[in-house]
Amino acid sequence: MLTIDAIREADRRIRDFVLRTPMVFSPALSQMFAGEIHLKMENLQKTGSFKIRGALNTIKAQADRLPPLGVIAASAGNHAQGVALAARQAGVPATILMPQGSSISKQEATRNYGGQVILQGRTVSETIAAARQLAEEGRLFIHPFDDPLIIAGQGTVALEILADLPDVGTILVPVGGGGFIAGIALAAKQLSSAVNIIGVEAATCPSASTALTQRKVTSVPGQASIADGINVRQIGQIPFEIIREQVDDIVCVDEDSIAAAVLLLMERKKIVAEGSGAAPLAAIMSGAVELPRGHKTVLLISGGNLDSPLLGRIISRGLAQSGRLMRVGVELPDVPGALSRLLARVADRNANVLHIYHNRSCRDLPINITVVELELETRGESHVAEVMQDLRDAGYALRPC
Repeated sequence: MLTIDAIREADRRIRDFVLRTPMVFSPALSQMFAGEIHLKMENLQKTGSFKIRGALNTIKAQADRLPPLGVIAASAGNHAQGVALAARQAGVPATILMPQGSSISKQEATRNYGGQVILQGRTVSETIAAARQLAEEGRLFIHPFDDPLIIAGQGTVALEILADLPDVGTILVPVGGGGFIAGIALAAKQLSSAVNIIGVEAATCPSASTALTQRKVTSVPGQASIADGINVRQIGQIPFEIIREQVDDIVCVDEDSIAAAVLLLMERKKIVAEGSGAAPLAAIMSGAVELPRGHKTVLLISGGNLDSPLLGRIISRGLAQSGRLMRVGVELPDVPGALSRLLARVADRNANVLHIYHNRSCRDLPINITVVELELETRGESHVAEVMQDLRDAGYALRPC
């Protein structure tokens, strides 16, 4: 069984190579949730996530017996980059298997850190199986989460949290394969018996909560998620044993809540967090976790490796979810001046036009009618309702779009 001594030893191994990431108090979030909210900024870590900690600890702990062919790992992104950089610092080759369809930017980042990238497998599970086979050729396989050295390395984050905020009440941690929360829980519980550790996973892939319910590690179907870093269909056996003993609760958050959390972090704190990094905030925004008034809480912003195209989609989804982006179709006579009168009406209600599309191909439309589809920036749900009602009062026929 892992102990805090192993985590402290990991800290001694890696402290000169990783960043001691800041913990930032957020007045805005604290006021919003009537507590004391702190953000542990692992998105500012080398490679953009906490994963470098476990990878570096694993490689340095076995530095005297690394094979000539080096190390091999399987990952959709963050673990890949962590292993590649850790191997480069150790001066050994790194072969990284990534699932087909992995983010191109994460592939390129992994190559830039010195990893040889091979695309193989449709899922992380298939990619891990392929990596294990290649390891038999003479490479050290570094599992992304089901390994004591990985867990100990990730647990060093908790040492920093408790040093900065000894009386923390709750730590919210993203959960994918379980290695991160296992390390956090082991260290935090041994340093403070009063701290609550709550895991947050994507509702599209609830592998941790399913395992706890069924009392065994279980593979779940899983769906695509904007929180791809925690979209793991089966947690590790070692993390599972730790989680069921040390973790107080596991909650799930849906895609809309994660998107809204990413957007809130950007707007209020100027923080770019990937979906998994925003999941802890999503948990309190959605009500999945309710914090006592004045409670000291740490949200683990686990990573910031967010693709630009995905960021654009998340922002749009977050704006729509919060009522700040509305889409509506309006039937107009296809004559000069009809559009300008519609836009003037929208402007009078202080809604900002982002996109306009004329749809003349609807089968049920008379030949002299067009549908103008509008995308508008609004202040919130009440403003959306105001704009919709004003258009109806003006006699416009509205269509969903």
